[in-house]
Amino acid sequence: METNKKKLTTASGIPYAENENSMTVGPRGPILLQDFILHEKMAHFNRERIPERVVHAKGSGAYGTFTVTHDISKYTRAKLFNYIGKQTKTFLRFSTVGGEKGSADTERDPRGFALKFYTEEGNWDLVGNNTPVFFVKDPKKFSDFIHTQKRDPYTNCKSPTMMWDFWSLNPESLHQVTILMSSRGTPYGYRHMDGFGSHTFSMINAKNERHWVKFHFKTQQGIKNFTGDEASAMRGVDPDFAQHDLLHAIDSGDFPKWALKIQVMTEEQAKTYQWNPFDLTKVWPHADFPLIDVGVLELNQNPDNYFAHVEQSAFAPAHVVDGIGYSPDKMLQGRLLSYPDAHRHRLGANYEQIPVNRCPFAVNNYERDGQMRVDGNYGSSPNYFPNSFDDIVADEHYKEPSWDLGTSLAGWYDRNAEGENDHYTQPGNLYRLMSDDEKHELVKNITGAMSGIEGPKRELIINRQLCHWFRADIGLGMAVAKGLQVNTDEAMKAMAGYV
Repeated sequence: METNKKKLTTASGIPYAENENSMTVGPRGPILLQDFILHEKMAHFNRERIPERVVHAKGSGAYGTFTVTHDISKYTRAKLFNYIGKQTKTFLRFSTVGGEKGSADTERDPRGFALKFYTEEGNWDLVGNNTPVFFVKDPKKFSDFIHTQKRDPYTNCKSPTMMWDFWSLNPESLHQVTILMSSRGTPYGYRHMDGFGSHTFSMINAKNERHWVKFHFKTQQGIKNFTGDEASAMRGVDPDFAQHDLLHAIDSGDFPKWALKIQVMTEEQAKTYQWNPFDLTKVWPHADFPLIDVGVLELNQNPDNYFAHVEQSAFAPAHVVDGIGYSPDKMLQGRLLSYPDAHRHRLGANYEQIPVNRCPFAVNNYERDGQMRVDGNYGSSPNYFPNSFDDIVADEHYKEPSWDLGTSLAGWYDRNAEGENDHYTQPGNLYRLMSDDEKHELVKNITGAMSGIEGPKRELIINRQLCHWFRADIGLGMAVAKGLQVNTDEAMKAMAGYV
């Protein structure tokens, strides 16, 4: 036997010789309980699957580098932006939203764009999508929305009826639905789509001044999408198309890149802007707030093990670094707690010690114990604060300026009250910006999706949703009605109760 080869061992490091045949009483007799290796292999196999992500289960990921190309120090004191040419290691996970882990990655769906920056002042997670807006604007609506994108509790099948019933009852979703039903809902893999932080965040500069900001990652590979028919065909040909495309591009040295740009709004501008700047269903038009160049993100390293890096990666919008902060965006506020909670459920209380999630720089706190504690648990150092024995301090320099919220009254405010209920101008503007071919594809996708509505409420749901398309753009409404073979005169009468 060659002595320079690795010995096969148990998980506890004990070498063993037989890995293919179970110990039995004779060649045809029953298996002996003492065959520990058999039990270890099967017990581990039974536990190989960790809980699937409730959303964004199907994903791909890669490591990369972010390089600063422009000075934005007047907006932020964040150290990862502190000089031109500075590089920061990153990990980016792409995903679909509604499908299970084994679903096709060319489904019509938004795409997750979750980016982790390993900075010297902690990990910054920018957790967004390939769209600048979302379906709902209050986190109390989120679980209801996601339920409509999953499986019907009776049929255990995806249900267009559930989807369109929810969307038709929540016109705030119209902007995102319009994007989803366009070709942007079926991107050609992950390399040819943009990414967005989506939420409004804040930047704090060295003078402790705050600006509101939105993050945009513009693909340098060029926007490329499947048509609806092409995406449907690809689901049968290669359900892992986007995974293969990203993996092979990086393996071959064709490293995908995105240009990071920001939009900036002052606190004073936010007070008087025509739309609530913290409403996740709205964009800031570029004509009002132009894109400002920041840097370039390049993905240049595939993980050597999918599970260890991609499946165990965990991102949370709560993880911001000094110089970057939150905003009153209600959806962002809801995600600050729910995302870390999801990771603790799926990966355990010490999920941030997993290498892909671990801050490569200093971590000092008083969190102790829990399952899978693998960092020495801080040895004999105190597990309480303040104390007289260690030298950990709370640094006052990291305090942010206070927020002026304009009120001290707490209550349940209608998210769609007067002044917050224009759900039609921006989707209509988006439709009117489309080329004739894009408009045709949008209408085709809408009518195809809405044709799946069934059951006794079919006519009600279709008419209610048609009302929203008409209010966004009369031409869009007419085209969808025609595609669904709806008598527009009769539909108008039926819709009178919804306008």
